[in-house]
Amino acid sequence: MNKNSTLKRLYRYIAGNKKYLYFVIIAALLANIFMLIAPYISGRAIDFIKGENNVDFGMVIKISSILLGVYILNALFTWGMTVFTNHLSNRTIEKMRQDAFEKLSKLPLKYFDSHSHGDIISRLTNDIDSVSDGLLQGITQLFSGLVTVIGSLLMMFLLSWKIALCVVAVTILCVFVSRFIAVNSGKMFRVQAATTGEINGFVNETVGNMKVVKAFGYEQRSGGIFGEINSRLYDCGQKAQFYSSLVNPTTRYINNLAYISVGILGGLAALSGHLSVGIISSFLIYATQFARPINDMTSILTQLQSATAAAARVFALSDEEAEADDSARNDLKLKGGEVVFENVDFSYDENVELIKNLNIKAKKGQRVAIVGPTGAGKTTIVNLLMNFYNPQGGAIVVDGQNINSVTRDSLRKSFGMVLQETWLFSGTVRENIAYGKENATDEEIIAAAKAASAHGFINRLPDGYDTMITEDGGNLSGGQKQLLTIARAMLTNPEVLILDEATSNVDTMTEQRIQRAFLKMMEGRTSFIIAHRLSTIREADLILVMNQGKIVEQGTHKELLEKNGFYASLYNA
Repeated sequence: MNKNSTLKRLYRYIAGNKKYLYFVIIAALLANIFMLIAPYISGRAIDFIKGENNVDFGMVIKISSILLGVYILNALFTWGMTVFTNHLSNRTIEKMRQDAFEKLSKLPLKYFDSHSHGDIISRLTNDIDSVSDGLLQGITQLFSGLVTVIGSLLMMFLLSWKIALCVVAVTILCVFVSRFIAVNSGKMFRVQAATTGEINGFVNETVGNMKVVKAFGYEQRSGGIFGEINSRLYDCGQKAQFYSSLVNPTTRYINNLAYISVGILGGLAALSGHLSVGIISSFLIYATQFARPINDMTSILTQLQSATAAAARVFALSDEEAEADDSARNDLKLKGGEVVFENVDFSYDENVELIKNLNIKAKKGQRVAIVGPTGAGKTTIVNLLMNFYNPQGGAIVVDGQNINSVTRDSLRKSFGMVLQETWLFSGTVRENIAYGKENATDEEIIAAAKAASAHGFINRLPDGYDTMITEDGGNLSGGQKQLLTIARAMLTNPEVLILDEATSNVDTMTEQRIQRAFLKMMEGRTSFIIAHRLSTIREADLILVMNQGKIVEQGTHKELLEKNGFYASLYNA
C-alpha cells in the first residue's frame, strides 16, 4: 500500500466525524485570524511612541486594550481547537481500532496460523497509538499552520512586497531541505514499525512459553535472538531519529536568515522614509509567524511519517481476505448427525500433499475414534469438519447438507469441541464455563461442572465459582484448566461432539471419571474422538487408523487387533 492510498483511507476515517472536523477548521481560522491582527495593532501602538516626551499615551492605552482583547479571543479559540482536535482524533482512532478488531474475527484460521500473534497485537495497540499521536498533532499543526502562513504572507505583501519576496525566496529553500529530510526519515520509520511488530511477536512467544524456554535451557539463545532483533530496531530507530532531528536546526537556521534579511532591508527602508518603525516591528513579527508554522510542520513530519507507516500496517490487516460472506446460506438442520467425507483432498501448503482422496462415514450416534502417529492428519480432519479450512477437493456432508452450503455459525454451534490446548480468559470460573452459552443458569453451570468432575476443585478455590482466573488460567493447574474446558463443552449440549486429546492434561483417575461422563454425554450423539492414548478409544464403534493423510485401517478395537496390522503395532508399542 503506497503512502497516498494510506492517507486517503485515513482521511475517510477522519471525514466520518465531520462535525468535529468543521469545529476544528472554524476554531483554527478564528484563532489564527486574531493572532494575525495582533502584530499590526502592536505596530500601530509603537508608531504613537515617537520619542522622548512625545508619546500619545491615550492612543497607546486604547490600542493596548484592543490588543489584550485580541489575545484573549485567540487563546479561547486555540483552546477550542485543541478540544475539538482531541475529540476528532479519539473518535477516529476508536473507529479504526473497532474495524480492525472486527476484521480479526472475520479472518480465516489460516491467517492466525501464518502470522505472529505478537505482531497482530502490535498493529491493534502500538500502531494505532502512533496514528493517534500523529493525528492529534498533525491536524492541529495543519490547519493553524496553513492559516498562519497564508495570512502572514498576505500581510507582509500589504506592508512591503519587496521584503516579502525576500522572505518567500528563503522559505522555498527551507521547503526543499525539509522534503529531502522527510523522504529519508519516512523510509526508516516504515522499517521501524515493521521491526517493532517483529520484536513484539518474539517477546509474546517467549513470555507465553517461559516454562519451555527454561526447561530446555534456551534463555541464552533466546536472549541472543532478542538482541539481534533489538539491535536492528536500534539501528533503524537511530537512523529515523537522526534524519528527523535534522529538521529543526536546518529550518531554524534558514528561517533566521530570513529574519536577518527583513531586519536589514526594513532598516534601509526606514532610513529612506518608506516604512515606519511600527511597520518594521509588525513585519518582523509576521516574518517570524510565517516561518514558525513551516518549522513546526517540518518538525511534526517525523510524527506524521511514523503515523502513516503505522496506519499502513493497520490497513494491511484490514485488507486481508476475510472468510466468504455466508449470510445468504441456510442454517444447518441436523437430523441425527451423520457425517460423510467424500473424496476429500487438502493440504496446508500446496507444495506438500497431506490428505488425498479421504473417505469417512460416521453414522448417526456413532462414536468414531481417529488414531495415528503425529502428523498423520488427525487434527486436520477436525479443522475441515469445523470449516476452519476448506478442502481443495471433494465434499464434507452433514445429514445430507454440504458444509460449504450452510452458515458457519449454525455449523459450529452444532458441534461441541474440547481441544488439547486449553484456553481460558481473565474472568470468573462461572464466566469461563458459560463462555459458549449466553444466559446460562447457575444450575446448568454447576451441573456441567459436576459432569466434568470439576465441581470438587472449584469449591476448594477461594471464592468457588466466583474465583477470578488470571490471564490464560495462570493460577490453575493444567488438569484444572482442562476440566473447565470440558465443562464448557458439556454446558452447550452439542449435537455432535469432537474430543481432540481432551484428557491429555489430566491424571489417570480423573481421566476415568471424565471418560464415564463422556460416555454418558455421547449417548445418541455422533462423536469424533482423537487420541494418542489408545486406551481411551477402545469402546469406540469405529476406529479410523490414519497414516500420512490416508485411512489405512478401520474397524473396532477387537477387529483391528485381530488384523495384526498398523493399529496393532501402535497399540502394542
